[in-house]
Amino acid sequence: MKRAWKISVSAHTELLCLQRSSRNPRILRPHLLGHARSPAHGFSREICDMAAPSSAGVREIMEMFIDKFARVENRAVLGEGVLARVLELRDELVQLNGRDEIVRVLDEKADPLLLSVDALAFLELLKQLDSWPHRALEVLFWKRKLQERGIPMTSEEYVKGIRVAGRMKDVDLAFELFMEATSKRLKTTSTYNALMGAYMYNGLAGKCQKLFLELKGDADCSPSIVTYNILISVFGRLMLIDHMEATFREVELLNLAPNVGTYNNLIAGYLTAWMWDNMERTFQTMKASPVKPSTSTYLLMLRGYAHSGNLEKMEETYELVKDHVNENDVALIRAMICAYCRSSTMDRVRKIEMLLGLIPENGYRPWLNVLLIKVYAQEDWLDKMESSINEAFEQRTSVNAAGVMRAIVGSYFRCNALDKLASFVKRAECAGWRICRSLFHCKMVMYGSQQRLVEMESVLDEMESFNFNRTKKTFVIMYYAYLSSGKKNKAEQIKGLMCKHGYGVPHDAVSS
Repeated sequence: MKRAWKISVSAHTELLCLQRSSRNPRILRPHLLGHARSPAHGFSREICDMAAPSSAGVREIMEMFIDKFARVENRAVLGEGVLARVLELRDELVQLNGRDEIVRVLDEKADPLLLSVDALAFLELLKQLDSWPHRALEVLFWKRKLQERGIPMTSEEYVKGIRVAGRMKDVDLAFELFMEATSKRLKTTSTYNALMGAYMYNGLAGKCQKLFLELKGDADCSPSIVTYNILISVFGRLMLIDHMEATFREVELLNLAPNVGTYNNLIAGYLTAWMWDNMERTFQTMKASPVKPSTSTYLLMLRGYAHSGNLEKMEETYELVKDHVNENDVALIRAMICAYCRSSTMDRVRKIEMLLGLIPENGYRPWLNVLLIKVYAQEDWLDKMESSINEAFEQRTSVNAAGVMRAIVGSYFRCNALDKLASFVKRAECAGWRICRSLFHCKMVMYGSQQRLVEMESVLDEMESFNFNRTKKTFVIMYYAYLSSGKKNKAEQIKGLMCKHGYGVPHDAVSS
């Protein structure tokens, strides 16, 4: 473990982290480090990345790490009239293009609306522009420029600016705003938290931890529960579970009250590391505490249940947040489909079909299509299987998993769809799909069962073109095909060839 990841939460905790990380191999277990599963399983840790938030949840995650400024009270203090003017200004700003137009409108309509000493209206405008971060930054730049006219910025405005810069992945600007607030003696725990959150959001764990140590050494500020929430999130994303747990113990030692963000980050960390029992234990602890689960909590648990294959709890949790998931979280819907695909529940296809109806037409994912092909093949839904296969060909998706190919062949065989199998094999060859010996053996068995012996023999040439040698199964298939067709001489010739190659007599062979 690199020393850069140690955290001096306290002398006791730092020593504990170091000891546990050096002796506990679970932190670096290979299966927790995102090794991809084979295509036969239909998904990989990269595909089912649980640590990365969906685009719909980005703002909510960032909100988790920013101290609240009593937003409800803020709106009440503003009054309906001022709030209406802020919303009107927002609607106008989002229609503009270019900095000059934005500055012109702000100069004309924002004074004195946004220039009150308490900055509540200005903060509300920035909040209303959360969905348009570029506009929010331009508004912030406009306000910074006014300092030249003696109109100062507040600490809360710097916090909001740092947060927006972090969301825009402009870490340099976030740091610049932090230093500017520091130089004006406006540095607070909230400004520290905002910059730590920006570092966390942009994957700069080292800088995040360094800033935490600076905060602990600042005589004028001290870490809050939001600070520790950020650290828990950082360690959880890195799967440094012992460090994450040590940070939470420090929260308890300091008598800081955990909030929804604290528990959600712990759950997310265990989820990322696939530590399902710890995830469930944390969830139950949260439910027993004064802090009650939020929608985000249930979404995390739903994802965890889906990836762990706990269908019963997955379905129970889905019922609680169904409306939100159906409307906002296609990634979670795909995760649930994955769970059903990997299960053996009787009505899995019906449930899969229901969830597929919630995915938009432009939501094609190659890995999900391959999963569906395999499921339809296993269930002998031939039309659905071929529809998914055709979609894969159209999307130029290449299937390289032998298990998927065998499932397809098995379905064609059980449905006695010989001509469809022959057509599929030709298309698969052209599309670069994995060609297995079982494809050719299956064709031979089906040709033999229909006494289409000439076509059965032509399959041998196809096998040679792919450098597949004739095996014991090849000869057994031919032997019984000739025998069932009354061509005993041909059958005896095959028996002789089998003996020549040391395979023994056909009666000892296994069926293909």
